[in-house]
Order: sequence, then C-alpha cells, then structure tokens
Amino acid sequence: MNEFIPSFERQTQILDLLAHQGSLSVADIVDQFSISEATARRDLETLAGEGKLQRVHGGAVSLRKAPPEPPILQRENWQDDEKKRIGRAAADLIGDGETVFLGSGTTVLEVARNLKKRKDLTVITNSLPVMTTLSSLPEITVIALGGLLRKSELSFIGHITEQSILDLRADKVIIGIHAISLEHGLTNDYLPETMTDRAILQMGQKVLIVADHTKFGSVSTVHVAAVEKIHTIITDTQVPMEFVESLRAKNVEVIVV
Repeated sequence: MNEFIPSFERQTQILDLLAHQGSLSVADIVDQFSISEATARRDLETLAGEGKLQRVHGGAVSLRKAPPEPPILQRENWQDDEKKRIGRAAADLIGDGETVFLGSGTTVLEVARNLKKRKDLTVITNSLPVMTTLSSLPEITVIALGGLLRKSELSFIGHITEQSILDLRADKVIIGIHAISLEHGLTNDYLPETMTDRAILQMGQKVLIVADHTKFGSVSTVHVAAVEKIHTIITDTQVPMEFVESLRAKNVEVIVV
C-alpha cells in the first residue's frame, strides 16, 4: 500500500485497524501503508476532527461512546481494586487543616473512606454517601450541600446546590467524571448534574479528577470542561500510556496507581 490509495479508503482501513488493536502509533501507520509521517498525521487529524478516533501523543486510540451509568449502588463493586488504589492516592494529596470538596460517585467515596485519620479537615460535599461516611468523625467538619436529590447517584444537584456553592471555597475539588477525551474534554450523560459540576469546578484552587481506565477515550452527551481546566488526574495502570503522555503534554498532572 502507498500514498496513491485514496485517502478516504486508507482512513477507513486505519479505523478498522484501530477497532481491532485499540491504539495505533504514527510509526505503525507509516509501516502498514508505506506512507510518509506527514500523510499519516494528516489522516489522524482528519479522523479526529470527524470524531472517529482519539488523537494522542504519537498516534491515536479508539474513541467510543460512553454507555449510560447504572445507579451508584449497582456499580459499587465495579473496578473495585482500581478504585481503592485511586482513592488512597487521592487522599494522600489532602493534608490536615485543608478544606476540600468531594463530589458524588463510587471512586470519590473511596477517597472519603481514606480521610478518617485527618485532623482539622473541612469537607464540602453534595454526596449523601460521603456525608454518611464522614459525619461521625470529630476531626472532620462536614458542610452538606442540599438541593434536589438525584436518587440514582444519591447526590444533591440543581439550583439550590449551585447557589450554595457560590458562597464556598475549597483548597481542592475532587470529583469523578463519566467520560474523558482529549478533544472533547470531560463529558457527562445528565444535563442537570453537569450544570452543578460546572459550578463545583469554580470552587477550588485545584481540581482533581479520580477516574478508572474505563472512563478514558470515551465521550458522553454533555460537555463539562476542557481537560486543560484540570490540575491532576488520578487513575490506574490500564490507561494507555499514549493517553497519559498526551494529558501531560497539556500540563495536566497524571498520577497512575
């Protein structure tokens, strides 16, 4: 194969390869199709612009539509080992005397479970499970945000929640996310929660995302923020290294555990 093959045909074959392999480097494409690096990069940029793949440093990974998430109680044990490691690593970044915001979701709940020995800590949260986990600890002050209860997530969202957020500031904001894409950023599948998430992101001096590998390289319905708005992402070792390197190239700290 060579550069005389029509570009649309070559790009279709690139997508087929990507579907089978999950990731491709520019060098892989050059070798496979006997084309120049410049042509390979143009093909990838074209396909990324059409939303058909996820461009990463040195190549591309497959881009998929993130499926809707089931209720929090149904997914509590999904990727359990990864979530526990991520939760411990994120908690290690929180010091005594800080004020932190903890969002909803099973991975953030693991962060809360690892904060029980902190002293003089203030936790702002809209998550009912986080409130329950930390409410009895004398060294932790819990500021609970009310609002409309989203029963599937056991979290409070909406106008009342967002109005409360305007009066609060945190040293760190720690949230989970439904999907992470380099081009499309952080996306969610439920618009009312997304509006609350946008308000939450304005609260903290530093924003940390806790997310296991299943959230990467996918896109959901509603845009929350660009990846450049995030300071740190804590994830597990199954995220493709090309994706990690591309995030770091955007000045996002990535902690892999």
